[in-house]
Order: sequence, then C-alpha cells, then structure tokens
Amino acid sequence: MILNTLSLVNYKNFESQVFDFDAKINCFVGVNGVGKTNALDAIYHLAFGKSYFNPIALQNIKHDTEFFVVDGNFEKHKRTEKIIVSLKRGQKKIIKRNGKAYEKFSEHIGFIPLVIISPADRDLIIEGSDTRRKFIDSVISQSDKTYLASLIAYNKVLSQRNALLKYFALNNTFNGDTLTIYNEQLNTFGNDIFKKRDEFLKIFIPIFKERYQAICQSKETIDLKYKSDLFNGELIHLLESNLNKDKALQYTSVGSHKDDLVFLIDKFPIKKFGSQGQQKSFLIALKLAQFDFIKQQSGVSPILLLDDIFDKLDENRVAQIISLVDDENFGQIFISDTHADRTENIVKQIHQSYKLFKL
Repeated sequence: MILNTLSLVNYKNFESQVFDFDAKINCFVGVNGVGKTNALDAIYHLAFGKSYFNPIALQNIKHDTEFFVVDGNFEKHKRTEKIIVSLKRGQKKIIKRNGKAYEKFSEHIGFIPLVIISPADRDLIIEGSDTRRKFIDSVISQSDKTYLASLIAYNKVLSQRNALLKYFALNNTFNGDTLTIYNEQLNTFGNDIFKKRDEFLKIFIPIFKERYQAICQSKETIDLKYKSDLFNGELIHLLESNLNKDKALQYTSVGSHKDDLVFLIDKFPIKKFGSQGQQKSFLIALKLAQFDFIKQQSGVSPILLLDDIFDKLDENRVAQIISLVDDENFGQIFISDTHADRTENIVKQIHQSYKLFKL
C-alpha cells in the first residue's frame, strides 16, 4: 500500500497544500505547531474516515472556512485508488472511492490498511477500558467485516436496551418480553464478539511479546490479559442474573462492552510499575504487532505513521526502532519530528529512499 500524493484544502491549519511522496520513507519536520501531526492525521483520515486526534469532525475544518477536503492517490495491488474525505458545515461527511460515495462508512474500513504510533497512544495505558476495546476493535475490524457488523449491531441493541431501562425507571413500569428480545440479540452478537476477540488475542499476544523483546532486548516479562464477563458464562444468563442491578443503574452492567485488556510488566500493571521508557516501548511493540497482524491477515503492508517518535525515547532506541522497519516486510513510512538534522541522520542509516518535507 503506497500513498503517492496527498492534497489538503482547509484541513486544520492547512489552507491549500499538495504533497508528492516517496514510496518508502517520508519525513515531516519543523517546529511545534506548523502542522506535522496534522499532515499525518490527514493520511489517517483517508484510511478511517475520521481523525485520530480529534473526534469532533467540525473541528478539523480550518478556522473561518466552511469545509475541508482531504484527497489521496494510493497504489494498491498495482491499481490506483483515489480516496476523498470531505465535510461541509451543516452537512454529513462524505467518503468517496474512485468518485463513488460510500453508503456506509464501515464499508471503507480496512481498505487502506494503516497503523499509527503516536504519543497520544499513552491513552491506552492511562485511560479507561473503552480506549483499549477500541484498539482491539480497530485491529480486528480492518480485516474482518463480519466482526465489524456484529460490533455495530451489538452497540445499537445495547443503546436500545439502555434506553428501555431508563424508560422503565422514569415511568415506574416493566416489560419483560421486550427486554428478553434485546437480551437474545445481545447474546448473539456479544458471543460472536467475545469469540473473535479471544481468538485474535491468542494470535496477537505472541507477536506482541516478540516485538517488545526486539525493541528492548531486556529481561523484564510483559503480557496482555483479556478480561471479559463472558468467561463467566453465556451472556444471556449474565443479563438475566444482573437484571435487578441493571434496573437500579438504568444501564446494562455486563457484556462485551465491559471487556478490557490488562497491560502487565513483570506481572504488575504497567500503568503503576512501568517507567516512561518501558511504557513507550510497550506501546510501540503493541502497534508494531498490530502492523504484523494486519499484514498477515490482508497480505498488504499497512502504511506506518510515526508521530513524534523521539518523544521519551533516546536516539539510539529510535534508531533501533527505525532499523526494525528496514526490511521488505514494511512498506511506506511517514515520520514527524521537530529536528530535521536528527531525523535525516537516522533515516540515512537505513539506506532506503526518502523525502524530507520542511513545514
């Protein structure tokens, strides 16, 4: 997968900008605030139809303008694919592939395989379980459309069940038949999600451990543990046994939407017991394992975005990480950094073609 050109109109701080990229390595360099991360986020936008850093779509439109357009020309399986994402104030976002708009954005997920490594990934460690579930879901969804469909359906039914529980409480009423229908649907979709998450992690965890050792070459042991209510039984039985609790809380307290991924270093939570360097290496290993998994499933090398890769890592470790991607397994790489000389010196060591964009 290669992005040949990127055109931006009114996207974040860019008024109008066109980039022609190298097939291997591309570096955005410049002082903080010039738009290095925004350029990477535009590429992410083309792959996922949304920003990695700002979930509020309208805030990606440049101040005092009415719309944005992100336009990319990709090469996949020796074919040119043109992807355009556009948004106008007061209207719905549009994603087009080769001139044809998608009816459902979910149809586009996975078409442009992409992995981003960013300082913002630290949210995976410090934030709640929702962030880690989204990580699992984003990896699986890029190569499994049925999983994505189950996930969308589950969340829709979950929202309906929660609305019903609130209705019961507000109106001091109860209808077991309607609730049973929602329970059965959640059970069907939830069990599918649980099985696929479990199967995914059995493949993913060994890849992750191997990546961590390659980055750190250290003695500490790291691990990922999957936590799910569904290890305790069928979801339909869990929903039935927690009914009184759910009625009191007015929301669904058990299910796949409560799953979590526990990050461990030497059998302790990395959030409390890992140094900043260990946490950063853990997250990079996690994302490189994501790269490996997606490539294994799709047969296509994802585009790799390295945002502010020097954050909390010394140059030797960065050089080691960059050298890891210096083989035929990796395709196109985009890097952002504040120091042009530092970036260029490390990139030169790889002996691959590259372009430097000074913003």
